[in-house]
Amino acid sequence: MRTIPMILSAWLLAAGMATATAQEAAVTPGAVPPPALPSPADAPAAAAPAPAAGTPGLERGDVEAWLDGFMPYALAAGDIAGAVVVVVKDGQVLVQKGYGYSDLASRAPVDPEATLFRPGSVSKLFTWTAVMQLVEQGKLDLDADVNQYLDFELPAHDDTPVTLRQIMTHTTGFEEQIRALITASEDEITPLGEALKHWVPERIHAPGTTPAYSNYATALAGYIVERVSGESFDDYLDRHIFQPLGMAHSSFRQPLPPALLAQMSKGYSRASDGTPQDYEFISLAPAGSLAATGSDMARFMIAHLQGGAYGDARILDADTARTMHATGQASVGPLNRMMLGFYETSVNGHRAISHGGDTQWFHSDLQLFPDDGIGLFVSMNSSGRDGATGHIRYALSRGFADRYLPGDAQTQAGVSEADAQLHAQQIAGTYTSSRRPDSNFLSLANLLGPVKVVANEDGTISVTLALGPGGAPKKWREVAPYVWQDTSSTDRLAADVVDGKVTRFSMEPYAPIMVFQRLSGWQALGMPLLVASLAVLLLTVLAWPVSALVRRYYRAPYRLAGLDARAHRLVRIAALLVLLAMGGALGLVVGMLSKLEYTSPDTDAIIIALRLFATLVLPLGAAVALWNAWHVLRGRRRLLAKLWAVLLALACGFVLWIGIAQHLIGFGANY
Repeated sequence: MRTIPMILSAWLLAAGMATATAQEAAVTPGAVPPPALPSPADAPAAAAPAPAAGTPGLERGDVEAWLDGFMPYALAAGDIAGAVVVVVKDGQVLVQKGYGYSDLASRAPVDPEATLFRPGSVSKLFTWTAVMQLVEQGKLDLDADVNQYLDFELPAHDDTPVTLRQIMTHTTGFEEQIRALITASEDEITPLGEALKHWVPERIHAPGTTPAYSNYATALAGYIVERVSGESFDDYLDRHIFQPLGMAHSSFRQPLPPALLAQMSKGYSRASDGTPQDYEFISLAPAGSLAATGSDMARFMIAHLQGGAYGDARILDADTARTMHATGQASVGPLNRMMLGFYETSVNGHRAISHGGDTQWFHSDLQLFPDDGIGLFVSMNSSGRDGATGHIRYALSRGFADRYLPGDAQTQAGVSEADAQLHAQQIAGTYTSSRRPDSNFLSLANLLGPVKVVANEDGTISVTLALGPGGAPKKWREVAPYVWQDTSSTDRLAADVVDGKVTRFSMEPYAPIMVFQRLSGWQALGMPLLVASLAVLLLTVLAWPVSALVRRYYRAPYRLAGLDARAHRLVRIAALLVLLAMGGALGLVVGMLSKLEYTSPDTDAIIIALRLFATLVLPLGAAVALWNAWHVLRGRRRLLAKLWAVLLALACGFVLWIGIAQHLIGFGANY
């Protein structure tokens, strides 16, 4: 849901009005309703910080004019149907505006007070807030083994248990889990505890050392909230966060209560397509099932900016909020850190914490400047074209900071030209993300998408993953030993060096939640060798009908006989089956990465059948190809035939090795 560019569709919800009534009845007896949030029209303009000469003051008129100049053009250029933007300052809403449409068919405009959006993984901030509420009550310990709060066992890693601090900083070491993360049907949603117990992903990193963003770990935290509080996660959020803050148009519930569903924005692939997509169901709900209006998100931002208080209501003690916002987990070098649930995204010398979120159709970002009392939230209801939502979010938050929160340009001495060239060569290579599937067949995806760092002739480096708005790779120039800066922004990249070798790196804004670990030379050759092997298999298969047609056309006889003929035919059948097994697996993985609806439990039977097919075919194909090569080399066949038999044996052998190493061979559908 964050950073993963894959998610799905769902369907309409159906629930009685009794659901909403039950929520109303769940209000704590005697609770005092929170004060109404001042609207932009009623609230006085927040006092602007003393700006530098020529810097616009942060006041409603200027912000609204700036947004009106930015958002409509950005949405049109990105092919996005609608968006909501909210800016808060010093405990009040400064600006909240809707842009475009929540429903293209009816031309319904986005209403920041009434239209619900899906903030995706921004939802996690509510889960972390719930955890910290129980921490300050003494019911949870951030550094205790979480097994004491669970009704199932999480295995230790090197005798190190999972802790809530690791969970909140995404350093549990868990591999990525994708199965049924977002499903296409309400019927596929399982209770939170059952979803967590179905399959526990392996811990592939040493705990507390390697950031690897985890939806599974976040859902664990939500389940712990359930078990310790004695309330369902939805009830807990309603009673202890939404109701105190007056967030009457927000819910984690799936399906949404009908009254809220009626106000839910449609989601779109592209505005130009105009086809509304189905509602998305999140199986690990605490990681991203929230639906909320922009106005409600303003209340949540204000509470965090005001030390946990919103008017007379309080969701966190000031010390707890301060701890949550300022306790950092280091990433790589001087890069932004992971706080307790928030990413550090400081810019222009202003401390900032944030969280982004993505479903397939909705794309959001929440940014807080705690020392300045400022919050910014944006959510868009379309995927748009070519990663437009990511560029818009970045441009909006960075443009806002540069306009209203500028800082003195930080100049660094840099390094000598010789060191820049040397360090660029040292970091150049092939890497894989710490956030990845590793112990299951979906690890094939790691072969498909390695991250490459390239040393440029001018001493800068480029990263295949880091592209500018125009689609060209960014250039990073070294500003301190093993610290680089994007030549067009203040984003930094840094590397860890052990014994003169770069072992891993990260870059902003990815730094708090993942690092990129160097692959060995053999691992880096995995995909090229697999492509070459599949090419040999494909040519072998294609040569079968082609040679038959050529013989028929020229009326030439089939010159092989006896064991030679049998081996010739068997190895071609084996090549076809091996090609089908590996090609089918790669095709399924690509499809699952493109549409998470293919990761629903409905696909389990296909996955199991494909794995069983591969388990039978890959070893058998390798054995047949090896036997064929042995037979051809001992016979009197031509040199080209002998060379091809060897290549075919090597190809089948390598595909078998990939099948074993990437867990395609086996049984089951956990991933």
